[in-house]
Amino acid sequence: MPTPVILDCDPGYDDVFAIWLAAAHPSVDLRAITTVAGNGAIEHTALNARIACTVAGVRGVPIARGAAGPLAQELAPADWIHGANALGGVELPDVAMSLDDRDAVALIADVLRTADELVTIAATGPLTNVAHLVQRHPDLLDRIERIVWMGGSTGRGNVSPYAEFNASTDPEAVAIVLGSGVALTMVGLNITHQALITREVRARIRGIDTATARFGADLLERFCSTYDAFGDMPDGPLHDPLTIAMIVDPTVATTVRARVDIELRGEHTRGATAVDLLELTHRPKNATVALELDVDRYWALIESAVAALR
Repeated sequence: MPTPVILDCDPGYDDVFAIWLAAAHPSVDLRAITTVAGNGAIEHTALNARIACTVAGVRGVPIARGAAGPLAQELAPADWIHGANALGGVELPDVAMSLDDRDAVALIADVLRTADELVTIAATGPLTNVAHLVQRHPDLLDRIERIVWMGGSTGRGNVSPYAEFNASTDPEAVAIVLGSGVALTMVGLNITHQALITREVRARIRGIDTATARFGADLLERFCSTYDAFGDMPDGPLHDPLTIAMIVDPTVATTVRARVDIELRGEHTRGATAVDLLELTHRPKNATVALELDVDRYWALIESAVAALR
């Protein structure tokens, strides 16, 4: 049976591919898409989720707008990577669907409440919406199978020496989710940086030659160009779809159980994820941490999803 999934995202070039993989793969039953401020302001990420669905012909999945900013600090969007509208540098179509009347947390709660089975939440942005869910609906947490989150790192960061963007955008939200008792899989920079968008990958996506593939190839070219300009990475990493890939095919990555904590106060480390891979703290393990990626298997999933869409 397909896994019921809610995708909470902040599109963002790579979130678009997460939406497409979730919508196209037969082992995923995509129940809702919710958006959060992160890669861009909420008005842009909410619009971009609708654009992703418009391009690929995804219909019938409710899309809701969520938190406009983090719990305890000002939003600092990743406009140096994703552009001012979070899908900068590519031609965007008019959208073909409206936002749901509910906000993100209300939509997530309704999906959890009415589902006949446990639901998996794939989170590809800051965890603000999920933290609000934990705070407002603690009675529904036992309806969540697990949260698979693209965020954090077992090593270095990408917005400070130790902090990854999604984690550092809302560290308090990460702390709330880690403390909720809900099963969490952390898909951090340490593994997503193995998912490099090589020239060969870009050529294969463009060669599918559908409307979705052409738009996706334009996104990948732009993503790589900004990574090259700001991170000296001409082949940028496609982070976010790995959350969905791990739901549909657990063999796409190796994992380990570990203690994960989030730094809230450090002058140089706020937003860093402390991942105790060596069991030095002797504290209870509270997360599953992704480590090594089967790169070919990952890109095969992405390519087949793009090819399955219009």
